[in-house]
Amino acid sequence: MGQKINPLGFRLGTTQSHHSLWFAQPKNYSEGLQEDQKIRNCIKNYVQKNMRIYSGVEGIAQIEIQKRIDLIQVIIYIGFPKLLIENRPQRIEELQMNVQKEINCVNRKLNIAIRRIANPYGHPNILAEFIAGQLKNRVSFRKAMKKAIELTEQADTKGIQVQIAGRIDGKEIARVEWIREGRVSSTNHWS
Repeated sequence: MGQKINPLGFRLGTTQSHHSLWFAQPKNYSEGLQEDQKIRNCIKNYVQKNMRIYSGVEGIAQIEIQKRIDLIQVIIYIGFPKLLIENRPQRIEELQMNVQKEINCVNRKLNIAIRRIANPYGHPNILAEFIAGQLKNRVSFRKAMKKAIELTEQADTKGIQVQIAGRIDGKEIARVEWIREGRVSSTNHWS
């Protein structure tokens, strides 16, 4: 069986950076990692409960966490920010309180910032959520893939490859279906 590598590892230092920026002693590293995971899960759960968009797309591309001794800075890159910013101070304060309860940070301040993504459907996580939402709504998989390609072309991307695998349309035997449009290099591992 082949060795699986996280695609982010290919792009570190060239086109992307780490999603968590902090330092810890080796004995405290696992606690910091678990804290990051709790923060990400709490934010995703909050957005999933409180924000409803057509087709079920949350719109969170990535959550970046920067930790210092007295401050935890959380930057949420979101494709559809007006959903979270409708009652901006109230919603963000509520999210901040939920995250603080989850991680029990008494001696550190938590700061949450929201950044908008210019072309949300050009980002693979948001596109994958869109396709998953379409499949949950019982839309034909080919129609969902073609719609995703159409949305991506509107976001001015050079190329896209969409692959869906599993028991497609409820058939007994699992299979893999994919569509490629435009230019996709063989080493371009997006999501």
